[in-house]
Formats: sequence, structure tokens, C-alpha cells
Amino acid sequence: MTRCPRPLTAWTPEGCSRSPTRSPGLLSCLGYPDLRTALGDPLDAQFVPFGYDWRLSHRLAARQLGERVARELDRWRAEAGAHYPDRPDDPRVILVCHGTGGLVGRHYLECEGGRETARTLITLGTPQQGLVQAARLLAGQAVPDGAGPDGDVAARLNEALRAWALGLPAIAELLPLFRAVRVEGGTRERVITQRPVPGVPGEAVGQALAFQERFRLACDRNARSGPRPYAVHCLGSVDFPTPEALVLPAGPGGEHLADDLLGPGDGTVPRRSALADWTGTDPMLWTGFRNADLASAPALRDTMRAVRRGLPPGETLAGPEGIVLHFPRDPVAAGRPFVIDLLGHDLPQRDLRTFMWRSGRVREKQPVVFRQYEPDRYRAELEVTPGRWVVEALVDRPKGRDRKDVTVVAV
Repeated sequence: MTRCPRPLTAWTPEGCSRSPTRSPGLLSCLGYPDLRTALGDPLDAQFVPFGYDWRLSHRLAARQLGERVARELDRWRAEAGAHYPDRPDDPRVILVCHGTGGLVGRHYLECEGGRETARTLITLGTPQQGLVQAARLLAGQAVPDGAGPDGDVAARLNEALRAWALGLPAIAELLPLFRAVRVEGGTRERVITQRPVPGVPGEAVGQALAFQERFRLACDRNARSGPRPYAVHCLGSVDFPTPEALVLPAGPGGEHLADDLLGPGDGTVPRRSALADWTGTDPMLWTGFRNADLASAPALRDTMRAVRRGLPPGETLAGPEGIVLHFPRDPVAAGRPFVIDLLGHDLPQRDLRTFMWRSGRVREKQPVVFRQYEPDRYRAELEVTPGRWVVEALVDRPKGRDRKDVTVVAV
């Protein structure tokens, strides 16, 4: 295992984040303020948020989840009769897991003896087969060149981010194991074991392979004992440009990665990685929401209503909202303008409103001016102070909304 430059201190969250959080260059989340509503407002005794230290191995978090499930399920079994005297069977859990939480949930069920405890596993925007953003972090190229007013800003940011990421087991376990590497000028895509990415330690690749292999072997072993005793539903999206392949330099000795190839996805997880092929079926439910919004009430409500009633969810939960914000790679440097693109049809005639605010200060929102530069494409140039900023765009006829946050760092 790659050693951490400094001791890694674990922390235990008490519940779900309710405001934007971000891992620079890797993942972001706009929080879970309405998750309970999305789940159908269950009883206090039925609703159990599980927070975990995402920096540590997903295997460790899976064991911690198992311990929590055992305690809470014992407690609920003692109380369930008072609320549901006519229930047809013994209580079991419904795991609702956003992002990398889906890796924790599936590992608990298949590798930590949790199969018989669960009724359903629901994953929301889970990178089933990794993220190219993890490879960029470990390669020291998460931030694009020219992210600051002088030439070495990006290099210093990337060096700091790489040193941070090398000490986090979770980052190594997120390395992409689908065909996510292409040589500049070529068309053939390879896996990271066939075409190593400069700067990504071989030990980290080994950790990713071991993590996935242990899970696959457990799935095969469990399948021999009989059908899976729980259902799986995976929410994903293909409506947003998403990094799906790293581009390596063609010449010898070059180590600088070109811009990522974009493909369909949820803005964070590409379709290639979102597919849960380990189930042996097709559990995918495609929505029109971005990754950070997949745990929102509009995206999740219909699925949960069906699951809690034992009904099959529909194949499509929501159509595209018709409005998409597209940011540069995150983070960006203070003191240098950066560009935001907005995509959508006939937006000015649909009462387009655009705002931005510092995270946690929504009452201080201010308007953002977008100017059209191509049909259905608009652009704004911003320069803001350091911090985490949220940008939101809304339209009517039909209603649509997209929201995204960006981290601005001092240099």
C-alpha cells in the first residue's frame, strides 16, 4: 500500500452532508437536504443515515456499515410489530447509496456477509468501475495548465493534490478499470494495466485490481449458493458531458496528459463506469439528473415509492431537463477568469434565470450574465474570490434547472 506522507486521521461523520462538499478534482456533492423526503418520509425509527470516512478503504467502510446494520436491524425488529402488525415477513434493510457509497454498500452485501440482511440496494451515480479523475489526481494532473496567473500555479496545485491523494486508499480503489486510456492521435482504448498512466504508482493500480477482484470473486462464490436474495436498482444519467478516457502523449518520454475525452454520463461518472454488470442483469434506471442531484427528491421519489411497495421502478424516471451547466475542471485559481458554458434550447424565451453564491450563503445570491455564442450555447466569464461557489440556472416552459459548484483556490 502506498504510504501516506503524514498520518491519516480518520473521522466519523454523524449523518448526511446538507451543504456542498467536494474532493478537489474528483467528486462533488450538493448535499442531501431533502433525502428523507425523497425516501417517502419514513418513520424516525426506520430512517438511519450512515456517514463514513470516505478517504479510507471502501472495504473498511463496508465492515463499519455491517456493524451499524446489525445494531439497527436488531433494534427495528423489536419495534416493527408496533408499527406494522400485519407485515408479511421479517424486516430487512433498503440501502440507498450515493456515489462511492454504492461501492461500500455492494461490498458489504457480497463480501461482508450482508446479503441476507437486505431487501434492496439502490445506488445513485456510483462509479461501478472507477473514475478517470482518480488517475489524474494520482498522476499529478488534476488541475489544467494555465489555471492561475503565473506558469507554475497549476504545477504547485497538482503537486499538493497528488501528495494528498497518495495517502488515501479510497482514491486508489477508484482507479478506472474499464477501457479508459487512449494514446493521442489513436482510436484504440486500453485499460490502465495495458497502458500505464505516467505518474500513477503501480502499487495504486494493484490496490484497485485487488479491490475489484475480491468483490468479483465474492459475487461468483455467492452466486453458486443460489439467487441473490436482494434486488438491485442503479440510477444513472447519460445527459451530461463526462470524462470517460485519459489521453496519453504519443511521443516518447512525454508525461503531460491531454484533455480528457468526454462521453455520455452524469457529469462525474461516465456511462461506461455506471453500468453494474456484476449483477448479471440490467439494473440501470436512466434519469435526466446530474450526479450531485441524483439523491434529490425529484430524481429518487418515484423509485422509492415503487421499491417500498414491492413494485418494479420504471425504466425512465425523468426526461432531460433541457438545461446543462458545463464547468472547467475543478479547482480553478483566484485572480484569473474562468469560463462556464450553458447548453439548452430556446433559453431566453423560457425565462432564463442564472445566479451564483458562495456555498452556505444562498441568501447572498447574485445574477450571472450569459451571452449566446452559438445556437443553444451560452457562455459566462467569472472571476471570484477563493472559496466554494455554486452556480444555478433555471428556466420555465417546461421547467428545468441545473446547479453545479466549483472550488476557487488562493494562489
